[in-house]
Amino acid sequence: MATLILVTGAARSGKSEWAEQLAAESGKSVVYIATSQENPDDAEWQDRIEKHRSRRPESWRTRSIPVDLKSAILDSTASDCLLIDSLGTWLANLLEQSESEWQATREALLESFEQTDSLIIFVAEETGWGVVPAYPIGRLFRDRLGNLTRRIGAIADTTYLVTAGHVLNLSQLGIRLKQQ
Repeated sequence: MATLILVTGAARSGKSEWAEQLAAESGKSVVYIATSQENPDDAEWQDRIEKHRSRRPESWRTRSIPVDLKSAILDSTASDCLLIDSLGTWLANLLEQSESEWQATREALLESFEQTDSLIIFVAEETGWGVVPAYPIGRLFRDRLGNLTRRIGAIADTTYLVTAGHVLNLSQLGIRLKQQ
């Protein structure tokens, strides 16, 4: 079974930087899985991507995988640390899936953890602390991401919350809810 670390937090909280630090300190071969898709027409998005790239050591391999995370996980080995940034962007790439398609995709991802011995660090956005989104697609995104991070957090070896530049180890501070 994979060793799972979940790093969650709000936008610009420092969650990616914390995940990168954990990966760098892992002693493993780091494979950075970028779930975003480049968009040359969006200069601000391209700038965000470039800032992430500039922080990565040259020794890290980068793979752009906007949809098929399961295959990336199954291709990994015990000597790998997969840093998957981010679950929210990955989910956004799949929002057009029907509920049954999404459930199958989510379950396949969760089952893939049992088929590898790699270290997997997930970065996930916290979206549920604000107002209820006004539009159905926003509510769908918030609900699917919240449920996915809850499922991963329930089985993760360690879960961190990064807020205002501070890291909280929820695995040490919190009590796990029973799985539904």
